[in-house]
Amino acid sequence: MNYQVENAEKSTVKITITFTPEEWNEAINKAYQQNRGKYAVNGFRKGKVPKNVLEMYYGKGLFYEDALNILYGEHYGAILDKEKDNFTAVGDPSLSVDDISDEKVVLIADVPVKPDVEIETYKGIKIPEFVYTVSDADVDKDIEETRLRLAKDEEVTDRAAQMTDTVNIDFTGKMDGKEFEGGTAQGYDLTLGSHQFIPGFEEGVVGMNIGETKDVPVTFPEDYQAEELKGKEAVFTVTLHKITGKVLPELDEEFAKKMGSDSVEAYRTKVRERLERNAASRSLNETENSIVTEIAKGAKAEIPQAMIDKQNEFALQRLEYNLMYQGIRLDDYLKYLNTTREAYMHTFDEESKRTVLHQLIVEKIIKLENIEATQEEIDEKIAEQAKSVGKEAEEYKK
Repeated sequence: MNYQVENAEKSTVKITITFTPEEWNEAINKAYQQNRGKYAVNGFRKGKVPKNVLEMYYGKGLFYEDALNILYGEHYGAILDKEKDNFTAVGDPSLSVDDISDEKVVLIADVPVKPDVEIETYKGIKIPEFVYTVSDADVDKDIEETRLRLAKDEEVTDRAAQMTDTVNIDFTGKMDGKEFEGGTAQGYDLTLGSHQFIPGFEEGVVGMNIGETKDVPVTFPEDYQAEELKGKEAVFTVTLHKITGKVLPELDEEFAKKMGSDSVEAYRTKVRERLERNAASRSLNETENSIVTEIAKGAKAEIPQAMIDKQNEFALQRLEYNLMYQGIRLDDYLKYLNTTREAYMHTFDEESKRTVLHQLIVEKIIKLENIEATQEEIDEKIAEQAKSVGKEAEEYKK
């Protein structure tokens, strides 16, 4: 086997891999051994048909595809490892066969690679420092959110719906008096305040009583996914069937001990310390991001779609995690928006492109300045990113 690497357009390299007749025939024999049990020919027991008979019966190229996959699996990773100082693959290659016969096979892999970024300057940039602080109100809010997460559900019959309740409703949406696709549901469970629905809908349900039917006027956002609904006014007829409220645990010593503290005051101190660490991290991250944003104005890089797609996946995972935290399934959210996972993911394209460019700029500066991170710093960053998508660090590394 030999290969040749050529630079192609838009951060892509073309790897032409030529396999010898011996390698090609060996791969075909392996493919035959793996697949012979799938084929039957009269006069032979299944799995015992000779290779040449199968090729005569089903065609000469019967095992070509599997043989190509075998060769790809055996050699592609090794080639990338040999070329790691020259380029870094950032996605799966686009494969094509340039030549195939009994004598040889030539496989072409068009590989998306990490681009080099050109930056004009990064020294001497002046940016206002971001400083975030923690107030008593921030501590109170965090504790209240924790109590809400640990609250028990209890059916409510003696009051109207309020924020944080989960209501079971029927609704029918109409625009200009006509129903529209995706605007109707029966027996739908909605947590008020989750922002699962468009602005105005959940607020309109607040104050409704069990058995009540009410018209809720809304205006679809200009950036709504469904093109035909952007900026349009609609009216939802809502019928409320059931209210499930939250019973919050008391903020007392027992609660504090469950949270790992000896007293309520110690618990508040623990919460404040955590929030202050987060505020310091946020201050640093936003200051750094502001600097990189300024550098990016004069930066140039041909970012392959594979890198954008991977970042889109991270963005969708974060969204799914945040929705799950609110008790909302991603599939339900996408159904309400009348879109698919694939289509919605591309709404992150521009944001993801900026994120990738920023990462490339930081990597470039690290290289230019010969900065090295400790293993502890690397592990901390991985843990932080894993937490943002609701995964453990080891799982995230995979």
